[in-house]
Amino acid sequence: MPSSPKLSRRFFVSGQVQGVGFRWFVEKSARSIGVDGFTRNLDDGRVEVYAIGTPEQLDTLAGLLLKGPRWAEVRHVEQREEPVLKYSGFHIEH
Repeated sequence: MPSSPKLSRRFFVSGQVQGVGFRWFVEKSARSIGVDGFTRNLDDGRVEVYAIGTPEQLDTLAGLLLKGPRWAEVRHVEQREEPVLKYSGFHIEH
């Protein structure tokens, strides 16, 4: 059975998403569904997520980003298609 092609998306998550374990939540979630890429805090208070995976994996991640960890209050998740870059694994950038 052929595997689905890899795509990448960049997500920008707004709300109360810094200082609540959001990047750790993203890292754990992405690794559990087999997505490569990174997450990091932005100076404007949002969290950025760059993710590479199948369309199904990226849709699953998008749903998790909308929920967030227990203490987060996600108000909006913007997403856009991006060129696929080479990443191995998923990590938090500082």
